[in-house]
Amino acid sequence: MSCEATRAVRHPFATPPGRAGRKSMTREPIIQEFEASEPEATRRAAGVTESSRANRGWWDRNADEYQVEHGTFLGDDRFVWGPEGLDEVEAELLGPPEDLKGKDVLEIGAGAAQCSRWLAGQGARPVALDISHRQLQHALRIGGPVPLVCADAGALPFADGSFDLVCSAYGALPFVADPCLVLREVRRVLRPGGRLVFSVTHPIRWAFPDEPGPEGLAVSGSYFDRTPYVEQDEEGRAVYVEHHRTLGDRVRDVVASGLRLVDLVEPEWPAWNTSEWGGWSPLRGNLIPGTAIFVCERSEMGAPPAGGWGRD
Repeated sequence: MSCEATRAVRHPFATPPGRAGRKSMTREPIIQEFEASEPEATRRAAGVTESSRANRGWWDRNADEYQVEHGTFLGDDRFVWGPEGLDEVEAELLGPPEDLKGKDVLEIGAGAAQCSRWLAGQGARPVALDISHRQLQHALRIGGPVPLVCADAGALPFADGSFDLVCSAYGALPFVADPCLVLREVRRVLRPGGRLVFSVTHPIRWAFPDEPGPEGLAVSGSYFDRTPYVEQDEEGRAVYVEHHRTLGDRVRDVVASGLRLVDLVEPEWPAWNTSEWGGWSPLRGNLIPGTAIFVCERSEMGAPPAGGWGRD
């Protein structure tokens, strides 16, 4: 992913194209103003603590703008997996809607809890978790019968076997330095036979410039370069971090964390979506994938060791 890419492009689900969801009828949030110089974009190492601190601060500062700009697309109670506009109503990656009734569900990286609100509408019992306190304040603004938890996905504040399902639409995993910390925590809180479904930017996108036109179709960097993308302030402190994993890395992370990969969904660009937003566009979407969705189940092989399974 090019270090020259704009913020709107690097946050794929922060700039989603496609059909407009139901317009929020609730009060629009008030924008908080922050005086800060433009951060420097670079590629460098960033560990677990630095990544967590930087991204908590970034989402707290940008939650208002995010909800104002993208609330129409997200709606108040839609479950959309990515910028292509794949809706859980159609995808049924968590299972048939009628089977969600009575299920305990944890949404990680919930933002304003739009997905959790949809789950509640199907009769499930969702809990919406996000690292950003300000994002969860927007969940309160919209309202609804969804418990909200502000916590880091790498240390879930729930007892073992608390949930039937865990889901995450572009939440947490693109931003953590050690995804196995999150995945092992997910396995711990899942009940036997429980399912995890999460979506992230498709790893191949990191090799291309984040441009929606023809200039975004030529490889500009190594797909195998896993150096994190970092924005840092004048003193070199990270204010935003995003981590790249290859497709193989993602699969190995799932298996090493005691989960079983059931399906890998790469949504195709739909004909109805004529929008161009950030690096996502009909041109690119019809040629290269933009989103990867991992459908996983809890493995019954026993809890993984601290270093995971299958690691050298």
